Amino acid sequence: MLAGFSYVRFQRENCAVGEDAEKLKQRLPLLDYLRQQSWAARPIALGPEFVGLCPLHPETRPSFYVNTRKNLFYCHGCGQGGDLIRFVQLSRNLSFRQSVAYLEQQSTLPTDSAAVLERAATFYQQQLERYPEALRYLRQRGLHDPTLIKELRIGYAPGGSLRRHLTAQGYSFDLLQRLGLLNPKGCDAFYRRVIFPCCQGRGIVNLYGRSIVAAFAHQFLPGSKGGLFAWESVRQFPAVILVEGLFDLAVLWQTGFRHTTCSLGTHLNAEQFQQLCDRPRIVYLTFDVDANGSGQKASQKLAQRLCAQGIATRRVLLPDGHDPNSFFVQGGDARQFQSLLEAAQP
Repeated sequence: MLAGFSYVRFQRENCAVGEDAEKLKQRLPLLDYLRQQSWAARPIALGPEFVGLCPLHPETRPSFYVNTRKNLFYCHGCGQGGDLIRFVQLSRNLSFRQSVAYLEQQSTLPTDSAAVLERAATFYQQQLERYPEALRYLRQRGLHDPTLIKELRIGYAPGGSLRRHLTAQGYSFDLLQRLGLLNPKGCDAFYRRVIFPCCQGRGIVNLYGRSIVAAFAHQFLPGSKGGLFAWESVRQFPAVILVEGLFDLAVLWQTGFRHTTCSLGTHLNAEQFQQLCDRPRIVYLTFDVDANGSGQKASQKLAQRLCAQGIATRRVLLPDGHDPNSFFVQGGDARQFQSLLEAAQP
């Protein structure tokens, strides 16, 4: 959508200001700034573009495109386009230099953990489409809907590049190490991992790295994993499906079971347990059917705890050796899974 637009005039102005303007745009990506201004957009497939209503003129059909790879915008309705500085010029009626000064005030580097994790998650999300092995791994795990991949903000950590990216934006080595994004040796903590951001409210509280190489353990960053995954979008349902893993949740959402949440393991923390008990509902416990029986033992114990709080439970019995993800990967479909839900016993 943006390929035919010329930005020569904007580049010439930027050169006049020098390196500071370029560093400013790196520090404050265009999409981040627009979201701060409450711009609502949807991703276009798995590519780097987003589309929404134009903030520069009234319209009823979305025609305003943002390319996150190029950090540029273009509106097919009003014909305006450019970079972050150009957008501020147009939206606030400022000169180029006034826009740079305004953005310098707006881009004071946030150092709280949620803000840094947000930058890391955005970086990982941008890496995903650049690494065929990561996309291939998602397909192997049954995840192929590009819109859902964007919605879950799934990314990829190739390793060796996050430290360079965040320190170039001004974040200190000590801060990144304290948050666990760098290991004790100063290297990226996540290496060859698919990344899921774990959110609570509007902020990211942790990152989960799922290895695409079996030899490496899967991991969270230090600290709490937060509450139930995507609970705010699930809590209103009178019945919810509880699964162990994020790929279990992803394939169920992809198949239409949007009332699924995830505990990120079989052992719920106090906050997750309280969330399940916050109102009357039925909880379908859909834990792995492992060879050692650990998933079903955990399911039975949790059912007893929930029943003691007045929460109705149903234990969903998958075929031996399966979790929800492998059930769908190996040929299961929505109708068959619905049958399992209907057959679930207290």
